[in-house]
Amino acid sequence: MKRRNKKFQKRSSNSLNKLSLFQKNEGKFSKKCPLSIKNAPIIDYKNTGLLKKYISENGKIISSKITSVSFNKQKKLTREIKKAKILGLV
Repeated sequence: MKRRNKKFQKRSSNSLNKLSLFQKNEGKFSKKCPLSIKNAPIIDYKNTGLLKKYISENGKIISSKITSVSFNKQKKLTREIKKAKILGLV
């Protein structure tokens, strides 16, 4: 009989191992776009406070899957963040 090495044995599939950051949860509701609601802040390259919320610590633009921003607002946000980076505001 062959002995199996403990290092290479399959681990029991645990429900926690299958969870992912980018995986949608079935039980949760979908968020509304925070930039499409009433009295939402205007997306502009001069509004650095708003733009910094959507930039990571490394200076990368955060995905709309994480921030729940709509497609059109994400495109505008990306454009304005790039303008602000070029001008050195962010």
